[in-house]
Amino acid sequence: MKQMKLFLGPQHPGMHGNASVHLFVDGDIIKSSYLLPGMLHRGFEKGMERHLWVNNISLIPRVCVPEPDINEMAFANAVEKLLKLEVPERAHWIRMIILEFARISAHLMSYGGLGGPTGNYTLMYHAHADRNNILDIFEQITGMRVYHQYIVPGGVRKDLPVGIEKDIHAFLNDLESRLDEYYDLGHGNPTIVKRVTDTIMLPESVVWELGVTGIGMRSATGKEYDLRKVMPYARYDQVEFEVPTSTYSDARARVDIKLKEVQQSINIIRQCLEKMPEGEVRVKLGRGQSMRWTVPFGYAYSAVESSRGEFGYYMVSNGGTSPWRVGVRGASYPQGLLGIEKYLPGTRIDDAALWVDTMGVCSPEIDR
Repeated sequence: MKQMKLFLGPQHPGMHGNASVHLFVDGDIIKSSYLLPGMLHRGFEKGMERHLWVNNISLIPRVCVPEPDINEMAFANAVEKLLKLEVPERAHWIRMIILEFARISAHLMSYGGLGGPTGNYTLMYHAHADRNNILDIFEQITGMRVYHQYIVPGGVRKDLPVGIEKDIHAFLNDLESRLDEYYDLGHGNPTIVKRVTDTIMLPESVVWELGVTGIGMRSATGKEYDLRKVMPYARYDQVEFEVPTSTYSDARARVDIKLKEVQQSINIIRQCLEKMPEGEVRVKLGRGQSMRWTVPFGYAYSAVESSRGEFGYYMVSNGGTSPWRVGVRGASYPQGLLGIEKYLPGTRIDDAALWVDTMGVCSPEIDR
């Protein structure tokens, strides 16, 4: 027998999400591979078309579980464009706080995810403990830990609870004080450094061929292309932050950028707390409270910067109480599906889990 078929996931500790990568190997070299993403959620686009506009608020976060709030923002922005709705000023800043916490949470999950396939479980435990602290903050703000259903068309569901600023500052200060420790556990660990250096390459030519955005593109091209900068939404044009880049496209460069972006998100949240005005946080949509509001005829595309790249919703309304057509631009589709099929072959078995982790693959975005 020259080739053997192996399965990475959905139960493998190196697999991120409910998906399975099917590997055909010769020895420890991958000869061919493909992703089977339909292990949990699927059919979101048709599901949204069969639900009321307001019902979709509880459906869309499941398109990417580690970073559900990105879906809420893209959906809400698209609906607001169709309604020609102006969101209250305070809501913009609250949305940014939620989105940046979601970004930190996703990056910590990915950075800690290096621990599974490399045997460094200390890194994984630390990262998941801090992510759990973020979920505590989400629970205080939204009442829920994972699926928040907080960013809604017209603003946010409710205002921040009294005193939450103190808890946010305390967490950010604690996390920032330990970023050097995170660096030592990951980048400073000889085993991890050896596993992610000069491997799982994503060269610039492949970036343009597949349409990769986000960290994958910024690590290979050195271009500061971040939708928060080039197409600002919410109030990202009123805060200062850097966009980390690299011109070397190995896994180590992508991991390094993730950790640097955590620091930038910390800075953004602090600025939001400082600049956020008082006022209303939501536009009342009339009969929306009884779940039967309609959206005028038209179409809109809304794109936001997720931890994996450009995440967009294309939505068409025929004037009814449900979307007529929804198309989701999953940020991890290019490298998560096309990249696994075309560029994972030729690498080693032990690189497969690191590909899924450092490329930021979220399977429901693909089988949507």
